[in-house]
Amino acid sequence: MIRIRVCGAFFLTLLIATSGCSTLFPEKRIREPIHADYSVSEPEFANSISRLLSAPLVESNSVVELVNGDQIFPAMLEAIHHAQKTITLEMYIWSSGEISKRFVEALSERARAGVKVHIIVDTFGSGKLPRTDREALKAAGAELVTYNPPQAHKLFHFNHRTHRKIMVVDGRIGFTGGVCIHDAWMGNAEPDHWRERHFRVEGPVVGQMQGVFMDNWIRIRSEVLHGRDYFPELRPAGTMRAQFFKSGKMDAAENARLVYQFSIAAAKKNIRLAHAYFVPDALLFRALIAARHRGVKVEVIVPSKIDNFAVKKAGRARWRGLLEAGVEFYEYQPTLYHPKIMIVDDIWVTAGSVNFDDRSFKINAEANINVLDAGFAATMIKSFEADKRQSHLLTFEAFKRRNIVSKFFDHFFGLFRSQL
Repeated sequence: MIRIRVCGAFFLTLLIATSGCSTLFPEKRIREPIHADYSVSEPEFANSISRLLSAPLVESNSVVELVNGDQIFPAMLEAIHHAQKTITLEMYIWSSGEISKRFVEALSERARAGVKVHIIVDTFGSGKLPRTDREALKAAGAELVTYNPPQAHKLFHFNHRTHRKIMVVDGRIGFTGGVCIHDAWMGNAEPDHWRERHFRVEGPVVGQMQGVFMDNWIRIRSEVLHGRDYFPELRPAGTMRAQFFKSGKMDAAENARLVYQFSIAAAKKNIRLAHAYFVPDALLFRALIAARHRGVKVEVIVPSKIDNFAVKKAGRARWRGLLEAGVEFYEYQPTLYHPKIMIVDDIWVTAGSVNFDDRSFKINAEANINVLDAGFAATMIKSFEADKRQSHLLTFEAFKRRNIVSKFFDHFFGLFRSQL
């Protein structure tokens, strides 16, 4: 993710944090390890995760992987062009450029045609969306609102962002994953562009996606959008069991952490993690170590090139212990790497906006789709292996040989991992 890297803002955050402002560090709800004597493939896991997330695993869905901008953006724009009733869109980064122009034009055309268009953008993430584009959308009839704008009485809440990427068309077709509306996501993962995964969703689980969008819409507008235009009857669209969950500081606190910790605890064979930002806290560090002690194979793909030096260094502060335990790290080489995916025991997948870090686990508003389906997992494993073939295996010996300056920055930024 393209993040704010202004030194002044970073050190202001540290200053406020060290002054005792607890709003920057929300209380961690999950303090104890999770132990599971059953696997992710057993009914006990499915029943538990459905109740814990208040979002049941529902049958008869289709979830299609879209790879890189060349597949993602045409699919999203096609769905917009065919919208008849409603479009709801929540986005973290939206920046001016060629792809932004296409979305503004497509959404404006549908709004002028009478489709009800509702858009949420994060205040910081949409800082480079020009006023002319915002006004064009509003003039066409679209409703566009910003999430958590700076306010004097909420000065210390600036750290809480919506990192969700959700689009629902006519209440029937959903899109979610890691893509943002920015030219760096265009193309097919060429140099200096993002390697990305996004998903086109149909079936009953789309109703849950719409519900998660409504969570922030109600928070911002105090308005309830309802009826068949937003929540139509959803017929079977495939064979996959899926659920869509929200997580965030305001409510559903630490759902994202719960999914990762519970899934790792229930793993019996293998865990595959593909993450742009891999910064495990102490509890998840111990969960991965425990998985290795059970004989679970753990593989992690992370970027070699990254847009945030501090995040890269903070993540590496705990890699030594994981490497010693036998966790395999692969550094993706060709370009920037942005997936947020975990595959467990060849059947359970969680994917979406959630990074493997404290910012996603306890600060930002996030959303992921979970899929319990061996066929879908096989598709994701194929993509994982393709990325692994373009990655460099980091050995424990090589990691130990990094120089003293690198070690210093690893440990220094590791002190602030909860905010990166």
